[in-house]
Amino acid sequence: MKRMDKKTGGKRGLSAGLGLLALLFAVLIGLSGCTIEFPDEVADDALLVQETQDAGSTGGTTAPAASGETSPDAEGTQPEAQGAQETQGTAESPDTQETAGQGGTDSGKAGSSAPSSTAGKSTTTTTSKPAAAATTPKPVEPEDAEIDEDTRLTCTLSIRCDTILDNMDLFNKDKLGVLPEDGVIYAERTVTFYEGESAFDVLLRETKKNRIHMEFVRTPLYNSNYIEGINNLYEMDCGEGSGWMYKVNGWFPNYGCSRYQLKQGDRIEWLYTCDLGYDIGRTGTWDDFQR
Repeated sequence: MKRMDKKTGGKRGLSAGLGLLALLFAVLIGLSGCTIEFPDEVADDALLVQETQDAGSTGGTTAPAASGETSPDAEGTQPEAQGAQETQGTAESPDTQETAGQGGTDSGKAGSSAPSSTAGKSTTTTTSKPAAAATTPKPVEPEDAEIDEDTRLTCTLSIRCDTILDNMDLFNKDKLGVLPEDGVIYAERTVTFYEGESAFDVLLRETKKNRIHMEFVRTPLYNSNYIEGINNLYEMDCGEGSGWMYKVNGWFPNYGCSRYQLKQGDRIEWLYTCDLGYDIGRTGTWDDFQR
């Protein structure tokens, strides 16, 4: 009877122990579903650990914190990036850098850059003109000329036809009697004229004074007198391109002799041409020539 009681008591103790273990296990399971609150400092540490883990998972690039602080990894990256920009700036040519900084007109053109020598500077391009063009007097209309007979000036005058001697095969043989052997009709000499007179005025006066034949015709289109013949030598007497031309100070004026107003010391040459003036030193074309 006592043995039965002992056995029964042992089973009961074992059952109570198992029940206690089951109760503890149930309590642990219940606790695992609850939220555990930590102090603020512990939570901040956990958040920092979480951010560090995230940074490691994204290749080490950390964005600046909301408070404006920069992580040590980010601080180490910034100097490297700055060094790369400095290297790129050094690799650029001075021309490219200077043009980019100017912001001038060329900056609006795609892919265009001004040379460094002219960037940002005002460049003035000077075109030199021939000396003859720079000193060429403008024509003066005969009706606008003011003759001052109280003021006498001097110039030189000559009349020649020596080019005919080089083109005798073209010359009109009926005119051999009026052709000077040396081609000089009026040797160069100094003559007097009044202030305001033209090249035609001097020719007219000197040919009359020296009894030299001279024939001219008025051309209203050019408002000037055209010299047809001197010493009975006319245009077309030595070929289709022959005739009289005048030159002043080495320049063939592109307007008529009645519009060329003389000045002190001018050198006037009347020359007979057999080739539209090209055989006596004329250059250029006839497009800008006026009688």
